[in-house]
Amino acid sequence: MPADLAVIGLGHHGLPLAQAATAAGIGTIGYDTDPRPVAELTAGRSPVDGSLTVPEIRRMLSGGFRPTADPTELGRVRTAVLCAPTPLGPDRALDLTAVTDSARVLAARLRPHTTVLLESPVPPGTTEGLLRDLLETGSGLRAGRDFHLAYSPGRLDPGSRTHGFAGTPKVIGGLTPACTESAAAFYGRLTDKVVRARGPREAETVKLLETNFRHVNIALVNEMSVLCHELGVDLWDVIRCAETKPFGFQAFRPGPGVGGHGAPVDTVGAHRPLRLVELAGQVNERMPRYVVQRAATLLNEHGKSARGARILLLGITYKPDLSDRQGSPADEIARRLMDLGAAVSYHDPLVPDWRVRDLPVPRADSLYEAAAHADLTVLLQHHRTYDLQGLSVKAQLLLDTRGATPAGAAHRL
Repeated sequence: MPADLAVIGLGHHGLPLAQAATAAGIGTIGYDTDPRPVAELTAGRSPVDGSLTVPEIRRMLSGGFRPTADPTELGRVRTAVLCAPTPLGPDRALDLTAVTDSARVLAARLRPHTTVLLESPVPPGTTEGLLRDLLETGSGLRAGRDFHLAYSPGRLDPGSRTHGFAGTPKVIGGLTPACTESAAAFYGRLTDKVVRARGPREAETVKLLETNFRHVNIALVNEMSVLCHELGVDLWDVIRCAETKPFGFQAFRPGPGVGGHGAPVDTVGAHRPLRLVELAGQVNERMPRYVVQRAATLLNEHGKSARGARILLLGITYKPDLSDRQGSPADEIARRLMDLGAAVSYHDPLVPDWRVRDLPVPRADSLYEAAAHADLTVLLQHHRTYDLQGLSVKAQLLLDTRGATPAGAAHRL
């Protein structure tokens, strides 16, 4: 099958797009400036924790998906989508290094009439500013005249059984109306609904708003969690009742920290900081420390000290039923417990080994035996395989940071 699409960036943004395109019968190549994911995919292995399973990767390969380390192949496609990672830098701003590198590679091979799309989280103005300049300078072509250029925010719910690629509307903002329509024609082959934004800046800001919305609302319930514990109020029952309101409320739930790949962005270039987002980040970043404080207090209330205590951590991934540990609070919680002198072990059916401070953390094989042996068991992530009713019976002391156990069966966050 000749390639019609190039996905540039084979991480948690790019692989699901490549999977959807391949399933739709679009000839797709996958390119990355880092040769390691190309090698892993060629061998039938997933280079990203939990992004796609090995059987899914193999189905893609058999369906025509072709990973490649040859940049010349980028000049043979009609559509190229940049899905490079943009992690937060030391200044809390998005690091665009990978986007810049990918754009330069593409620009050197860019042909007239190609549609270039950017899906990476970026500051508003990046598509029509930095990206446009790189592509035009490197190719000698003009965006909006010789090739189409547009932005579409990546919208993924990893592991979701209800929000797949086809059922999730795709927002598109093109440099010109023709750019928008070219992008819409491409995404219309993959999704049931296309939403046209006024332009690239609006589409880029959609991603900024959606990501910050999640973090701000999680921070609110995290603060409510601390308050409700002090008041002796069952926050989980409060949320259960509040979410029956048919308007003006969306339920979020507290937890030991906020993981995932969508980091909150409170600084956008030289513009004024987003103070509410900045404060939300501070609240959420305190949660691992709060979990450790609650753990130490529980042990003390039962006549034990954190020093020398055997503490079992359950579920160390950032999301239930996924092996991805990106941003998981488990690492910080384990480090802080170790600093208190606790003997930390873990159980997670999706993570065969775990290192903290370059040291292996003992992995429990038998969940019930480990919980019975531990002075304290802390549920950090609720995987489907966990029998929490049975666990609450076996564990000497159980701290549930997810509100997943039956009422009264454990100490909740």
